[in-house]
Amino acid sequence: MYDFAVVGVGPAGARFARRAADAGYDVLALEKGEVGTPLACSGHVSTDIWEYVPDEARDRLFQNRIYGANFRVGGPNSKAYPFYKQREVSNVIDRVELDRVLADCARDAGADVREGHTVTAVEELDDRVRLTVSVAGEDGTVQFEAKMIAGCDGPTSRVRRALDLPEPSETLHGVLAFDPEPDDGDFVDVHLTVPRFFAWRIPRGDAGVEYGLAAPPGAEVTELFDALTNTYDVETEHFCSGAIPIGPPDRTTTRRAFLVGDAAAQTKPFTGGGILYGMTAADIAASTIDPDDPETPSAYESAWRDELSREIRLGHLVRRCYSFPKWLQRVGLRSLSGEIGVHMDKPSSFFSREHLKKLL
Repeated sequence: MYDFAVVGVGPAGARFARRAADAGYDVLALEKGEVGTPLACSGHVSTDIWEYVPDEARDRLFQNRIYGANFRVGGPNSKAYPFYKQREVSNVIDRVELDRVLADCARDAGADVREGHTVTAVEELDDRVRLTVSVAGEDGTVQFEAKMIAGCDGPTSRVRRALDLPEPSETLHGVLAFDPEPDDGDFVDVHLTVPRFFAWRIPRGDAGVEYGLAAPPGAEVTELFDALTNTYDVETEHFCSGAIPIGPPDRTTTRRAFLVGDAAAQTKPFTGGGILYGMTAADIAASTIDPDDPETPSAYESAWRDELSREIRLGHLVRRCYSFPKWLQRVGLRSLSGEIGVHMDKPSSFFSREHLKKLL
């Protein structure tokens, strides 16, 4: 009998496992494959990421510094509207290695992290949860029991569906791939050429260049991606594809279960990124949920929404701009472009004193 069973050892799951183990709880963390694979997420993150990893891991993770973004209504030869800071806005990191570093942090804290363990069924009982698990390379299944379960298993969360929790409001289809040619440019390119979202180009230093886009269901994302790379005249490799949840469901907890990260759609509606939001929610879960008190998941529900709902709500408003007519997008970008004072994870910072001063 574990205190917590964590399903999914991505950033949110690894962070929660680490924090819960640090607090003295007995934690089992299960990853269906190898931690960090398959890659399904961009490595472009705010500099806040370094608050969550050991200092000695920085050199293993760091790839490039980013000072701004060139927004374009068309392709790479269309007019660029730059948004930038004098200091670095964000970093590009090794996304696969990030997961491994965070999982190692959980292990070091005392969590029992197991790879190759696929959860096939979840049963919530009055006093515990029971997990049925298929182990890679072994016949049959095994069972584990815990006082509570943390569903950190991504956009198509098995935990969420097994416990009949609501689905996210929307799921986008994201794709990305890489050009191995080194590029240490300090601006990303954002193309408002995709229905209701955008495409991107991210220089990764010696690691090459990341190209990607996301679009709603029904859009021909592969054709859109081919069009993007053709306009840049590049050949890409390591093509990746995945779901991006947008809009948290109305409920993310039961008496003995709670969702964290992409499973709870704790993502930025205007970029689809969820690493920092998910780890923020993981910290909240670790500080509010007591595995011996089935009333505490509801406290987590309220606390994470208090922390993130304003940013998510404003993020939805930002995303609406992606669907404006092209002429209106050009007017808006021309009016707002230049030096900025916003934080890439916090739309509310648009109204900060620092940004309003830069805007004026």
